[in-house]
Amino acid sequence: MTNTKQLGFWMCLALVIGNMIGSGVFLLPASLAPYGLNSVMGWVLTAIGSLLLASVFSVLSRAFPNEHGPYAYTRMAFGDLTGFIAAWGYWVAVWVGNAAVATAAVSYLSNLMPWISEMPGASTAVTLLFVWLFTAVNLRGARETGAVQILTTILKLLPLLAVAGLGIFLISTGDTRLDTAALQNHTFTWDAVTASATLTLWAFLGLESAAVATEKVINPERNIPRATLWGTLIAAAVYVVSCTVVILLIPSDQLAGSNAPFADAIAPFWGTGAGHWLALFAAISGLGALSGWILVQGEMPYQMAKAGVFPKAFAKTNARGAPVVGLLVSGVLLSIVVLTNGGKSMVQIFTFLLLISTSATLVMYLLCALAALWLHARGRLPLKGSVAVFVTISVLAAVYALWALLGAGKEAVLWGFVLLSCAVPVYYTMRWHHQKNPETLNTP
Repeated sequence: MTNTKQLGFWMCLALVIGNMIGSGVFLLPASLAPYGLNSVMGWVLTAIGSLLLASVFSVLSRAFPNEHGPYAYTRMAFGDLTGFIAAWGYWVAVWVGNAAVATAAVSYLSNLMPWISEMPGASTAVTLLFVWLFTAVNLRGARETGAVQILTTILKLLPLLAVAGLGIFLISTGDTRLDTAALQNHTFTWDAVTASATLTLWAFLGLESAAVATEKVINPERNIPRATLWGTLIAAAVYVVSCTVVILLIPSDQLAGSNAPFADAIAPFWGTGAGHWLALFAAISGLGALSGWILVQGEMPYQMAKAGVFPKAFAKTNARGAPVVGLLVSGVLLSIVVLTNGGKSMVQIFTFLLLISTSATLVMYLLCALAALWLHARGRLPLKGSVAVFVTISVLAAVYALWALLGAGKEAVLWGFVLLSCAVPVYYTMRWHHQKNPETLNTP
């Protein structure tokens, strides 16, 4: 069988950046339009909170390099049921969120090929096509997915850096088309900042990707922490600068209805052709993220099956080390989400799905931060640095995750609670099954 350790540092870094910088940053300005410049503060707060969470995952992955990410961390701290709830919620959040990732990528493609948004059912069909194309790529193994991530990560950074560079140029020349005066005259409200911060967190989901893919990583004790911190830092810097430029260039009412905000932002300066090129790069970015997230959505049920809390079939891999059943079942569930949202506009679908996915993921982030504190208190988490710094970072990360969760709104939190609640009957059903059939605990 092919060696499962296929991802080195650069592939890990590309996986983290690629899963973070995907659909979110390119379509989020439209979702954030109602909050105006409050969203700038939301970006900053989310960047800080994400770096805190990245630090927690770095400590955990360094201490437990051979464990399987969020499921293992929460299980070690709080027991099997809590670990299962965290892993279940995260898995559901991934395939629900992948529907938003794919939707945003196709939304940008519609800027180049208008028939996608104009022809009834076309956007849904194209979205499903890419879902199964990248499922097939992942079935060929982690190395192929890693190669896709490196290529698409390089391509996706180009348009973001171009927009950031445009903003810097406009500021330096005093161009009035960049509404910098609005930064001084705008009134910030805490409710709007909180709501926008929850939306912007969508763009940072994926900072834990390297930790989830532990079994596929070469030298995980070294590569996972480095890739997690550097990937989050790079993404944060790119996000804050480029998205602020878009908000200052496009009026909020126009921005809210845009299917390709970044393309619309640069088109007046470099022409419609440049806007089309940016839309192409943005679509590639989203599709690259989709490939990386499909890897993650296959890994989670695989890890749970190996731990004996999910059906044994999910622990099976093909000759290339890919978790076949997990990838195929997750792909079917993802397709159902896409199909059930086919009647809405692409921005509506994107905003609704990202809130549900973000809420479920925030629960996992909160539990991991608390797990780090609990494992340290019990003497089970070895530290290389300052204990005071670790405790401070972990507490702030937990507070941030709780604050962002509350900011998601009642509807998103309710849906997230429903998704997490479904884990309890599944867990006890599997437990009952194992008691009747003890041999099912011996996974391959």
